[in-house]
Amino acid sequence: MKITWLGHASFRIEIEDAVILLDPWFEGNPMFPPERRAEAIAGATHVLVTHGHGDHAKDAPAICEELGIPAVAIYDLTQWWASRHDFETIGFNKGGTVRLGKVAVTMVNATHSSATQTANGPVYTGTESGYMIAGEGHVIYATGDTDIMADMEWMGEVHNPDIGLLCAGGHFTMDMARASYAAQRYFNFRTVIPCHYRTFPLLEQSAALMKEVLTGIDVIEPEVMQPIEI
Repeated sequence: MKITWLGHASFRIEIEDAVILLDPWFEGNPMFPPERRAEAIAGATHVLVTHGHGDHAKDAPAICEELGIPAVAIYDLTQWWASRHDFETIGFNKGGTVRLGKVAVTMVNATHSSATQTANGPVYTGTESGYMIAGEGHVIYATGDTDIMADMEWMGEVHNPDIGLLCAGGHFTMDMARASYAAQRYFNFRTVIPCHYRTFPLLEQSAALMKEVLTGIDVIEPEVMQPIEI
């Protein structure tokens, strides 16, 4: 398995027979080198989106049309895309599981907001979500944008994820302290990769606190376009 950070909350996940682009955001992403876009999306089989905000969903239609691959997201968002674009969509909802090749993806709750900005103002695009991504004997919990939730207790018990892609930048999501608290209380991670940080000055710039708090867990501060092999 390879997990490659694309900056902000975007990842390329190579797992089983799938290459999943999670919340890919290139246009306007100050962390991503635009000359490496073709490399980042090469061979992708699915685009998986957690919610409708532009820093997570804006680039999904263009990528799906360019590569001829499906967009996978909450039903409301996929229906909105389908009414405006010509690419395959896989829409589902909280508690549902879809198969992306040999990979099982289950949608779980998050607490945030979700809308797409248009010329006529914001458009509702279904509720925010996270994902449990299971394959190769691992379960990845991609939180999406969220704060701590009591739901994390049963999510940890039912899915038992060993890898966490945790939003941790603060201001719009959990910060490093809150994400570390959630990781300790609700999960038994072996590996944690923070995200949704360093992008802008108002977000946290370092995972040093998380590394200090999460003893016994491999906390990896990712670098853009540098694959993490697990």
